[in-house]
Amino acid sequence: MSIYGFGIHGGFQAGNGTKNVWRNVSGNHVQGNSRAAGQENGAARRAGNSFADLAGSALDVRTYTVYMKTDDMLYSGGNGTGLSFYIKYADSSTEDDPTVVAKGVDEHGNDFEQTIHINKINPECATLVEMRALEAYLGVDKNGGLSSLPPETGKMGLHDRADFMELFQKQIHDMRVLKQGNAAAYYQYSMLEYADFMNKKSDSDSSFTFAGAQALEEVKRAWMEAAAKTGVLTQRRIK
Repeated sequence: MSIYGFGIHGGFQAGNGTKNVWRNVSGNHVQGNSRAAGQENGAARRAGNSFADLAGSALDVRTYTVYMKTDDMLYSGGNGTGLSFYIKYADSSTEDDPTVVAKGVDEHGNDFEQTIHINKINPECATLVEMRALEAYLGVDKNGGLSSLPPETGKMGLHDRADFMELFQKQIHDMRVLKQGNAAAYYQYSMLEYADFMNKKSDSDSSFTFAGAQALEEVKRAWMEAAAKTGVLTQRRIK
């Protein structure tokens, strides 16, 4: 579960929602006699494991499913738990009620399908699939990477929920401690995108309360100061 994203191994199969499956041992792609596999086996022998133990561990395989992204997909990807899925707009989606359908396999290899109403997503208590849908809908800039979300999402299963705003704050703090100004500024930008969504949502829906609404202006000021210092996404207009 220490892998935060999919590596690209082998070729993808074309097609709508087509998946490419490979076997994986202890998170390492099995392809010939890899250095990682050799190191793992050597460490196991040094620990005194018998041949039977090694053979048993080799049978502990994990299957990953990768969906090739097609033009009608908003998102295609997954994380290190084995969770993999793609997202498309639902036929019933409207401007007032944007709706998507997510299909894929969970961390246990079971097929799933979910219908998600974008306006009902609460980033303070959301699943990874919901946040991927929101990320795609808002068009959040991934800054040349694979995700605008904190790396902890690489450990989340299909039904796990998290306060993503809290995760962003933790990530920003950690990046500042490590003196990674560019990374801290980027996560501030990402957090602001979702904070803006929540702020607008609370304005239009009195039943929804964004716990961080009062801090939105402070987040904006912090972002603008960090962007001015680091040059990260400085052309972006703050609404």
